[in-house]
Amino acid sequence: MKAKRPYIVALMFIAALILFVWGFNFLKGKDVFSRERIFYAKYREVNGLVRSNPIVINGLRVGQVRDLYFNPSMNGDIIIELSIRNKFPIPKNSIAHIFSSDLMGSKAIDLQLGNGSELLEDGDTLATSIEASLMDEVNAQVAPLKNKAEGLLSSVDSLVVVMQTILNENAKENILSSLQNISNTFKNLESTTSNIDSMVVNQRTRIASVLYNVDEITKNFQQNSDNLNRIMSNTAKFSDSLAVADIAGTLRKADASLSALQQLLEKMNNGQGSMGQLMNNDSLYIELQKSAADLNKLLEDIRLNPKKYVRFSVF
Repeated sequence: MKAKRPYIVALMFIAALILFVWGFNFLKGKDVFSRERIFYAKYREVNGLVRSNPIVINGLRVGQVRDLYFNPSMNGDIIIELSIRNKFPIPKNSIAHIFSSDLMGSKAIDLQLGNGSELLEDGDTLATSIEASLMDEVNAQVAPLKNKAEGLLSSVDSLVVVMQTILNENAKENILSSLQNISNTFKNLESTTSNIDSMVVNQRTRIASVLYNVDEITKNFQQNSDNLNRIMSNTAKFSDSLAVADIAGTLRKADASLSALQQLLEKMNNGQGSMGQLMNNDSLYIELQKSAADLNKLLEDIRLNPKKYVRFSVF
């Protein structure tokens, strides 16, 4: 039994050493007993992502974050090593999306699978995206409320200014004056309504007579509807006749006749033609007057001395 004791201690030491190595690597995000694939992702910021944070596909954990470090080029980018222990095929156009896995803000990486036919190989680099932070989400939700609140405060401020303007002394007097005018207007309306009622009562007989006459006129229109239709028809026919008649040609002929008459009158006024000479030349009038006087003398001489001009012979 004493001879076996050193072997048992040695075996226990080896087992403890193996357990220590496995535990140490597990805490670093490494699993020495399973085959893993290593992929890389480059981020500008990681929002609190640390080693050993889980990597999931459709909510199922398939690996963990193995390591994080700055890009060797020192441009500020952060390189993340993704340890995938699942054999699930991952297309090359997949995206490594950092998101909050619980309400406490713990981070994880969601491999959002692409639709490409080419698959990632060990050592390839994934495209990346980052979930908006809680502060960004809150700002996105609060921003519309903030804008509405600012608009509401502006409206309230304008309302306060209006109320202050209304409640000053001059405005009060104007309001009271306006209310008094409105009251007087209602009184006038009431008085007018009363007068109309009195007039209707007093003139009831005349109103009834007027309505009777209107009714009789309406009946006459109804009884003489045929005559009215005939008159309207005749009017329409007359309008059609006027439309068909060559009024324009007639007016042109009348205008030509008036022009000719005007030219004739102008010639007569200018002494052209016999009529113009007769109207404008007084010599003919004088000669006619002399001839008339000589004719009167001849007739007077014939009346006084008929024998001088007439001879009688008796058989």
